[in-house]
Amino acid sequence: MWVIDVAFSDGSAKIQTKSMGERLRIGEIDERCVAPTNELPKLTPEQAAAHTWTPDAMTWEAIKKHSKEHSATVTITGFRETNPEEPVSRGRVVIKTSKDPVGAPIFYRDVPQIPSEPIKGVVTPLPHYALPFIAWRLRYVGEAGSRLLLEGMHSCANCHSFSADGKTFGMILDGPMGDKGLYAITSIQPHMSIRKEDVISWESSRYKPLSPMRIGFMAQVSPDGQYVVSMVNGAENYDRASYYMYYTANYKDYRFNQVFYPTRGILAWYSRATGRIQPLPGADDPRYVQTDAVWSPDGKYLVFARAEARDPYPPGWKLPEHANDPEEAPIQYDLYRIPFNDGRGGRPEPIIGASQNSMSNSFPKVSPDGRWIVFVECRNGQLLRPDSQLYIVPAQGGKARRMRCNMSLMNSWHSFSPTGHWLVFSSKSRWPYTQMFLTHLDEQGNDSPPISIDNATAVNRAVNLPEFVNVPRDGLLKIDVPAAEIYRLTDSGWDLAKKGQLDAAMAEWMKALELDPRDANLHSYVGAALMQEGKFDEAILQLQKALESNPDADEAHGNIGLALMQEGRLAEASAHLQKALGINPANARAHFNLGYALYAAGKIPQALAEWRIGLRIQPDVLPVLNQAAWVLATCSEASVRNGAEAVHLAERAAQISGGQDPAILDALAAAYAEAGRFANAVQTAKRALSLATKQSQQDLAQALSSALTLYEAKTPLREMPSSPAAFPPQH
Repeated sequence: MWVIDVAFSDGSAKIQTKSMGERLRIGEIDERCVAPTNELPKLTPEQAAAHTWTPDAMTWEAIKKHSKEHSATVTITGFRETNPEEPVSRGRVVIKTSKDPVGAPIFYRDVPQIPSEPIKGVVTPLPHYALPFIAWRLRYVGEAGSRLLLEGMHSCANCHSFSADGKTFGMILDGPMGDKGLYAITSIQPHMSIRKEDVISWESSRYKPLSPMRIGFMAQVSPDGQYVVSMVNGAENYDRASYYMYYTANYKDYRFNQVFYPTRGILAWYSRATGRIQPLPGADDPRYVQTDAVWSPDGKYLVFARAEARDPYPPGWKLPEHANDPEEAPIQYDLYRIPFNDGRGGRPEPIIGASQNSMSNSFPKVSPDGRWIVFVECRNGQLLRPDSQLYIVPAQGGKARRMRCNMSLMNSWHSFSPTGHWLVFSSKSRWPYTQMFLTHLDEQGNDSPPISIDNATAVNRAVNLPEFVNVPRDGLLKIDVPAAEIYRLTDSGWDLAKKGQLDAAMAEWMKALELDPRDANLHSYVGAALMQEGKFDEAILQLQKALESNPDADEAHGNIGLALMQEGRLAEASAHLQKALGINPANARAHFNLGYALYAAGKIPQALAEWRIGLRIQPDVLPVLNQAAWVLATCSEASVRNGAEAVHLAERAAQISGGQDPAILDALAAAYAEAGRFANAVQTAKRALSLATKQSQQDLAQALSSALTLYEAKTPLREMPSSPAAFPPQH
């Protein structure tokens, strides 16, 4: 038995109570998150031997009331049940209750920790089946539990942020087909809904040099909710795959089951008023990776992390086996400060105390009064680092101090309360599953020991990205994301289409269109599927609906042009294909199809010009290589023929196909003949004839036999133009 005495220095009467000392309990388990690749939390021997006391509500209120501005001494004395008069143990602790209320609630992401198979350059912290288990919660620290706001999404969402006034919410949201270039931004309401029209795509931005498939990284809403700053791919990395920009690794150790950090990228800012995203001058230098940007409270400057840009997977790289493995890509960030200057940027300046210290400095947060920056320091990289520690430094730079609240293992994901007196952060010191803690800061930036925020989630789940949100008590009750359901149906349709189940795929896309009848992409997908089924009239109707919703949809223009071409409406087809290219000159398939339309109309030089442009963009497209080589070798118009170019294209096609396609070898033989290389032509034609015969391609074998006779007579083949088969529909 234990006797608890609480004495107050304000002169109030002391409190005395008794406790039998309950054993420490593990807590609630989420059975959905139990997997062969993780373990349930276990008490250490010290924890298993410990006893606990939790004051009842009335006692706790009295302790808080009388320990403000004054200390309270809690003395716990232990007695044996057989001798309640003789103490056998005694412990004492002095506590104070801050006069500063925490006030605002904490919004956080509540996730399973289930390791998944690694994919080079792609952040895959969870297996796909576990994505709906991710939840978002709201917690008032004075309450016993949290409020569930959102759960059950089939796509990943992360890196949320709020405007300082609590009126605007932003979150990176994965779109269909793994599109990580989407960002949701909307007004906060008690019952908040993230609709498709609330989602922006960096691809649709009018600043075209930014990558269309960039991975959003640490995007942040401005204090007034009018802007978003994020790391994006620069113009020089426009078409680079994500593994060129990010280092990622997944580990079997569920405690630290992943590492990811950028090695290239620039800062860009998005304006809600104009719908434009533009690079921030001074933080757009391709020699560096510029990331983790956060706003000052007045929105006048940004603090960000910078390091020299590098290849995340250099030649000879080895797969690391655990967090902080020496094989991880080495990178150390420094913190910089740069003026926003209405988007004009300026000169970045290093923050003394958080740069050039032989450590990696990242994840900065500026205090609401603008006086302090709290950041994470570790040996390498950023995020989910076992050795990460919180440091505080004056916002103008100076001596950085290691914070008192740091615990033994991983300290990160921190956020200031609206008053600046409190900081919430995450740590793995008590459990392998990340938990949430609170610390108080005084006017001099001195912080208190950490305070655990219990019951934030099940004990086999992790808390990350906790952020204070400045909303009234009933200002945020529930979040719905109908946009995510559209993306789920879109992906479901694509999975079915890949299996050849076009009718089932279209049924899924039509369900998505019921949720958003003006989705141009969905109409385009249905139209392309109808084209594959030969239903060109129905396809044209769907594609016209796509263009009604988005006149600048180059894929829809390209597909409707192809459908019209199949119906022999060549002039209309060419007009749509030219519109597609006017919108996106890099649309190789539109160049190819326009070439086919021109060829069918007898405009052979113009057709070849389009094929050449398309092949410069996509040089290994077999049908186009073969068709262009054939026309250059056999066209009856002498001004069109070019034997050397025909040989170059046909040899490339033969190399790609492995030399086993008789139709491609037929074109190569014709090209050799046009170039005057008749011995090569005869040899190639014989090989093609043998393959065609073995493959029972009788018509081709007969044509090859006739061509072989010409080549043996040292005569090239001549053929009148005919309509080629249309290139496969562009989805």
